[in-house]
Amino acid sequence: MRRYAQRTAGMTASEIRALFSVASRPEVVSLAGGMPYLAALPLDSLSAEVGQLIAEDGLVALQYGSAQGIPELREQICEIMALEGISAHPDDVVVTVGSQMALDMVTRIFCDPGDVVLAEGPSYVGALGSFAAYQAQVVHVTMDEHGLVPSALREALASVAASGRRVKFLYTIPNFQNPAGVTLAVERRAEVLEICAQHGVLVVEDNPYGLLGFDGQIYPALRSLDADNVVYLGSFSKTFASGLRVGWVLAPHAVREKLVLAAESATLCPPTMNQLMVSRYLATHDWKGQIKTYREAYRERRDAMLSALDQYMPAGCTWTKPDGGFYVWVTVPEGVNTKAMLPRAVTQRVAYASGTGFYADRLGSRQMRLSYCYPTPERIREGVRRLANVLGDELELYNTFGSMAGREVSGPESPSPNTA
Repeated sequence: MRRYAQRTAGMTASEIRALFSVASRPEVVSLAGGMPYLAALPLDSLSAEVGQLIAEDGLVALQYGSAQGIPELREQICEIMALEGISAHPDDVVVTVGSQMALDMVTRIFCDPGDVVLAEGPSYVGALGSFAAYQAQVVHVTMDEHGLVPSALREALASVAASGRRVKFLYTIPNFQNPAGVTLAVERRAEVLEICAQHGVLVVEDNPYGLLGFDGQIYPALRSLDADNVVYLGSFSKTFASGLRVGWVLAPHAVREKLVLAAESATLCPPTMNQLMVSRYLATHDWKGQIKTYREAYRERRDAMLSALDQYMPAGCTWTKPDGGFYVWVTVPEGVNTKAMLPRAVTQRVAYASGTGFYADRLGSRQMRLSYCYPTPERIREGVRRLANVLGDELELYNTFGSMAGREVSGPESPSPNTA
C-alpha cells in the first residue's frame, strides 16, 4: 500500500457504479442509471452499415489513427455544434473516448494538487471522480430552478481567493443538468461568463444533453458567447449510442495542443472504427430525426415520472421539473437519509441514486436522483410507487422513534434546487 502514489487516495468507486450490479436485476425497477433508450435506434440499418464499413474501409477502420480524431468526423462535429450557435474550426476539435476522457484530460492539464474547481451543487459524479483523482478541491456553487446562481458564483470566488487558493476553472452542465435536471437561464449565461472572465477563471461547459430539449428548443451554448474562455465538451452517448464511447472537446487553439498531447499519452489514439461508424451514421442517416425520436421517448417517460411523483410521493417531498435530459432531482422530508434508505429500497425492488454521490463534500443526504430515460413508462410508474412506499415507511419510523431512526449520520443536509 505504501507504494501507491498519493493521488490514488482520491480514486474511489462512485456510489452509482457500485449500485449497478444490484439495480440491473430484472426484478428491480432501476431509476438509478442514465442509460439511453437504445431500442429507439434503427438497428437493422446500422448493422448493415457496420458490415459495409468493414468491407469498404476495413484497413483504415482497424488501423491506428490520429490522436486528434479523423478529419471528417471533426468537420461533422462542427456542424452539430453550429445548432447551438457555435462557430468552430475542425482543427480545434479533439475526439475523445467519451466525454469522460475529455474531463480527465482537461483536469490533468489544468489542475495541480490543491487547486480548486468550482462546480454546481449537486454535480455530475463522473466529473467529481476526475477532480478527486487529480487531487483538486471542489467548491460547490448553489443552484436554483434557473441553474447556477451568479451571486453565489461571486461569493465562491471571493471565498476561495480569501483562503489563498487558486480556482482553475468552473465546471458546469448548463442544459438539463445531471443530476438536478435544471437549465441555466439564458439571461444568466452572459453574466456567468463575465464573472469568470473578470477573475481569470476558465469555463468548462459539459453539454451531453443540449439537443434533448422536449419542446425542441436549443439553448445557446456558453461557448457561442465566449470562444476564448470556454472549453466545450460534447458526446454522442446521449444522441446516438453510448457504447461507442465517442465524445469530443472544442478548445481554444493553445489548449487544444495540450489536449492532443494528453490524448496521446492516455490512449495513443481513439478507436478509428468507432469514429468511422459515427461519421457514417451522421452522413447516411436522418440523425436529426433520430434525436427527435429520442426526445419524444424521453418526454413520455418524463411525463410518466412526474405524474407518478404527484400521485404517490408523501407530503413534504419536492422535485424538479426538467424540460429535457434524463433526470429528476427529489428532496425528501426532514428525518430521511436517502443513502441509508437505499438498501431497504432495493429490498423492495426499486433503485435510485442517493444525493450524496453528487457532492464532493458528501452533502445531499435528503436528495435522490431519479432517472426516467431507460425504463418504460409503466415501469417508471411502478418504480415510483414502490419508492413512495419505502419512503412512507421511513417517515413513519422517524415520526415514531425520532431523528436517528434508520438514519446514517453523514454530515449536514443540503438544499436542493428551489422548486417552490
